[in-house]
Order: sequence, then C-alpha cells, then structure tokens
Amino acid sequence: MKTLIVYDSVFGNTAKIAMAICQGCTMYSEVSALGINEFTFSKLSDVKLLIVGSPTRGFRPTPAIGNFLKHLPEQKLNGVLVAAFDTRLSLKHCNSGFIRFIVKNGGYAANNISSKLVAKGGENFMPPEGFLVTGEEGPLLESEIKRAQKWAETISEKAGERLSEYQTSNTDHYETN
Repeated sequence: MKTLIVYDSVFGNTAKIAMAICQGCTMYSEVSALGINEFTFSKLSDVKLLIVGSPTRGFRPTPAIGNFLKHLPEQKLNGVLVAAFDTRLSLKHCNSGFIRFIVKNGGYAANNISSKLVAKGGENFMPPEGFLVTGEEGPLLESEIKRAQKWAETISEKAGERLSEYQTSNTDHYETN
C-alpha cells in the first residue's frame, strides 16, 4: 500500500509530527512525507492512503494547505483513504481565558482538512487528530511524537485491513457474476 503524507509547517512542529507519522506507517506500507512546497499532483499516482496535516492558523490550515485542497481536482481522491491532522495549542497550557474560549469555539485545522479531502472524493475512515504544542511557536508536548507514531500505526493498519476488505469483496463480486 502506498501512503503519502503532505504537510505544511510554520515553526517546525507540524514537520516533526509528519516525520513521526511517516515512521509509524513504515511497518504497514510504502510511505513518503512531503512538505507542501515539494508536492505536485503527480505524486498522488497509486496512493491508497493520503494523510494531510497543517498547523492550526486562525482556526484553519495554512494558506498553502488551503490552496492545495482548493486546487485538488474534483474526485481526484476516489478510492483513496484519507486522514487529517494538525498541530494546535494545548488549552491546558494557555494562560488566557479569552484565547481558550476562542480556540474552543473556532475549531481546528484537521476538521477543515478532513471535510475538504472527503469533498474531493476521499474516504475518511479515522477521525481527524490534533497534536499539542505548548505555545504559538511550540514546542510540542513531550509525548506527542510517540502519540503521532502510534496514531500512524493504527491508521496504516486499519487502512491495510480496509483495502484488503475491498479487494476481497471485489474478488467475491467477480467470482459470483
């Protein structure tokens, strides 16, 4: 199974999470991670699992990830399993009640990314995930790298199972016709 991770990073935290996700996926698939500036649509060829991540900036992904999602051709992700992640401020580490209120009510980048990937034909089979930073510029909470690797292992394993189910059901369909 070919897996592609596409991400943007402002302060380096999302890049660290993307690399941890890449490591977590390696036991179940052929995987590569690309910063959004390295991405071209041809890289989606033969991809079965696409994972997209961004820091949360103003309750949504970075403009570069937003642009990628906007220009992704309609139905380009048909037959592709998709997952989304973001880096976000840990509300526990935020001293401002106002910011906590705004963040809680404004949302996060991963939800936005996920809905746009589905709108382009992708199948979202895992809820979007957020990885925590202690301040606007980070750093990541100490446990987040390991948590990202574990999340990726789970996603990759479930994606492999899901694709096996598809292959089995398609084989069964052809054998009964």
